[in-house]
Amino acid sequence: MRRWDRLLDLYMDGYRARGLSEASVAYTESRLERWGRWLKKRRPRVAIEQISVDLITSYIASCASFRSKATVYATLSTMRGFGDYLVNQSLWKTNPLRWMRGPKVTPYSRLPQRIDQAHMEAMWREAAGRHGDYSAHLWVTILAMLYGTGLRRGELERLDVEAFDRTQGTLRIDGRKTGRERLLPLPEVTLRCLEAYLPQRHNQLEYCGRLDQAALLVSRTGKRLSSFAISNGIHTISRRAQVPIHSLHQFRHSCASDLLEAGVHLAEVQRILGHCVIATTVRYVHIADPQRRAAIELHPINALLVSAQEVNA
Repeated sequence: MRRWDRLLDLYMDGYRARGLSEASVAYTESRLERWGRWLKKRRPRVAIEQISVDLITSYIASCASFRSKATVYATLSTMRGFGDYLVNQSLWKTNPLRWMRGPKVTPYSRLPQRIDQAHMEAMWREAAGRHGDYSAHLWVTILAMLYGTGLRRGELERLDVEAFDRTQGTLRIDGRKTGRERLLPLPEVTLRCLEAYLPQRHNQLEYCGRLDQAALLVSRTGKRLSSFAISNGIHTISRRAQVPIHSLHQFRHSCASDLLEAGVHLAEVQRILGHCVIATTVRYVHIADPQRRAAIELHPINALLVSAQEVNA
């Protein structure tokens, strides 16, 4: 099975060439390496060309124990892509993973978790109180961009200064995740935070001797702020503010849910978040649906309550 390692290296080289984030590449590679390790332990040894449907089914079954449906489906999807590669290399005649179906994953089985306004304000106060003017401006701006635009963590990390158009008040977001760039108008508060942050950024880069830095968000040493540093900083702020958050993606959920609750059309929320299909955006309707709330206010039970209050009066 040494061929497996060589083929995997070639496959991952092509995967990296697609411009995906290092986290996505590492995630895919670890899943395929785990499959390879499992195959290498089979006795008698199995050549790549001899990997049967039964063997694939056995491996998927071994991965399914104590794991969520989403995890099993993701594993199957990764294996399917590698199977297509083996077909292209003429090692497999067909890819049996193409017709193998994983567990049905409903988008409504786990509702997105939003951050309520009180908790959001607590984090902003904590960020504004950070030691040093630059640090305070940086983290308030990050919070404003996460909640105000619903950006993904990777999109935030990859932003360059040139992506910000001050005249139009927009951000140009790369299409690495979706394959399509998008131009995102900024809310007034987010725009003001960015305007206040940029002079601080310039002074910090001048102090570090790194005025050639293209990144929009930079650390105190003048380097591009990494995804890990953004996550670590936000979790530190939330912990000090005593706000329970599990993931930076909750800001994206909060942005979508609050926009819908404010009456923004579903299609516009889709465009803001950069969802390829509207079905991804629809799940937020389950936690923020102003039309449904308005409809329930017309329920006849409300008239009974008014009548009861009049009788008691």
